[in-house]
Amino acid sequence: MAKSTLPVIQALRDTAQRLTTQAPYQWGHMGSCNCGHLAQTITRLTKGEIHSRAMQRYGDWERQLLDYCPTSGLPIDETIDEMLALGFTRSDLTHLERLNDPTILAAIPFERRNALRHNHRDDVVLYFRTWADLLETSLLAGIQLPDLTPTAPSPASGVAESVNA
Repeated sequence: MAKSTLPVIQALRDTAQRLTTQAPYQWGHMGSCNCGHLAQTITRLTKGEIHSRAMQRYGDWERQLLDYCPTSGLPIDETIDEMLALGFTRSDLTHLERLNDPTILAAIPFERRNALRHNHRDDVVLYFRTWADLLETSLLAGIQLPDLTPTAPSPASGVAESVNA
């Protein structure tokens, strides 16, 4: 699963918010589908730029991720590079396109999970938000706070301080 970092969580939340409020969604378009929207958030490229990059090689996102080569020089591989550099994995992105990561699905209530459609905007938003929540929970669980409880001075230290004063 993607790294539990603030930039990854923020990218997921920003993508969900953009899909909820304004962004055109079209599952069959490489720049407006599930991965395409996340790529827009991370790279700041337009849907058209992402689609154009993807069309330089055959296939949907799943195929692009299978054929990905970091040294190819292809623009779509540079887009994927940015997504991987932020903390996502190729597996994450493959699952995203079909909304089928078992860990994320397990966190969605059963009734809703069984009705989930990979090409329905509201389901994609739910998936993004659930994923962000899981990563946030993991991030918070790994934070150790120092014990900031004040300790009372021991009687012996008070005596030593008054003698030295």
